[in-house]
Amino acid sequence: KLVLEDNGRAKVTHAVVVIFLEFFAWGLLTAPMLTVLHETFPHHTFLVNGLIQGVKGLLSFLSAPLIGALSDVWGRKSFLLLTVFFTCAPIPLMRISPWWYFALISVSGLFSVTFSVIFAYVADITEERERSTAYGLVSATFAASLVTSPAIGAYLSATYGDSLVVLVATIIAVADILFILLIVPESLPDKMRLSSWGFPISWEQADPFASLKKVGKDTTVLLICVTVFLSYLPEAGQYSSFFLYLRQVIKFSSEAIAAFIAMVGILSIVAQTLLLSVLMRKIGNKNTVLLGLGFQLFQLAWYGFGSEPWMMWAAGTVAAMSSITFPAVSALVSHCTDHDQQGAVQGMVTGIRGLCNGLGPALFGFIFFLFNVELIDLNPVENGAASAVMDEKSVIPGPPFLFGACTVLLALLVAYFIPEHDSLAAKTCSAQAITVPDNGTQLNSSAPGSDEDNEPLLQDSSM
Repeated sequence: KLVLEDNGRAKVTHAVVVIFLEFFAWGLLTAPMLTVLHETFPHHTFLVNGLIQGVKGLLSFLSAPLIGALSDVWGRKSFLLLTVFFTCAPIPLMRISPWWYFALISVSGLFSVTFSVIFAYVADITEERERSTAYGLVSATFAASLVTSPAIGAYLSATYGDSLVVLVATIIAVADILFILLIVPESLPDKMRLSSWGFPISWEQADPFASLKKVGKDTTVLLICVTVFLSYLPEAGQYSSFFLYLRQVIKFSSEAIAAFIAMVGILSIVAQTLLLSVLMRKIGNKNTVLLGLGFQLFQLAWYGFGSEPWMMWAAGTVAAMSSITFPAVSALVSHCTDHDQQGAVQGMVTGIRGLCNGLGPALFGFIFFLFNVELIDLNPVENGAASAVMDEKSVIPGPPFLFGACTVLLALLVAYFIPEHDSLAAKTCSAQAITVPDNGTQLNSSAPGSDEDNEPLLQDSSM
């Protein structure tokens, strides 16, 4: 366990401020980003959006273990500065050069692992009994930034134009970088860091697939991981394209999208706090997972067949209820796993979610492309053809969401066979420290999770 030696100068407050400023800046850009995306790629908007987010997600999955391992050696502050800088670097390019903006977003996936470093930072400065509360505070801050910033960005955009929104977001991003540079202290004690930059990092530490290779060694863990993959694949795809879908297909205004994000975000926070605790006590972990998957199945099917705005609002309420799934899965993992294997098995689960962050957006974008969803808006002159296309799409407006509903149905069937009370015989991993794909840190039974572990329901597609 790491104990801070500089009289507690580093505080959880520092981590909270860094996270809030970064995601508040990106949240402001929700409405302008959708406009620029459609203007830049008018004929294949969903496909290109899926590819951009898919490349970013895969690069994040591949780079997170290495960055986490390096931060264990060289300290957290320098890597906080690095990740925040490169994650926010595309923001000013939105109005300068949209093509470079989207290209830089894709490449920035190599450094878009701020949450991983933040959780390691928090782990450095908190006792084990305080850690869950600290992680909850960081995650709640993330949710709060997304609840408020899209609405503010939409208002500024409608009143003063997109250029002002981009300027404000850039100023906030610069303030975040300066805050890290000038105010945030190092959390890793000097004795834990090396004076030399030649320290070798082993391939096992940097291998993002290290924990995934252990999945098949225990039946219970395998069932849990398959459930997570089948349920989070469509969730990741939905994150990347849903706001664009509301704008392009359902014809939501920027203000309506901001209000939708706020509503679902607030309901998700309520569901993951009050509702989740009640359900866990009343019906148990496994049944809570099954209930959450049921909500997700209903939500995706409603998104897929829904063609009116009120249907999206109603389905959004169901989506908030489905946010209980992954916290319940994490609790189920903790109950089914030996005490000294918690970090390793949680790492397998979060590694699979990281992989889905790359595959999901690309898959959804490809399915939108196959079904020519953009044709609803194109060629307005040809009224007959446009009418025919509209009639064809009115049956299934959102094909990727129906595909997602099918994978969640499979996840529901797999989850049914997960034993609720089981004790793994430590077959999943060795007793030695193991590298987790999300942050690369060595884990004990109280090791931190990742941003995947604590994500609120809504994750803006621009991040």
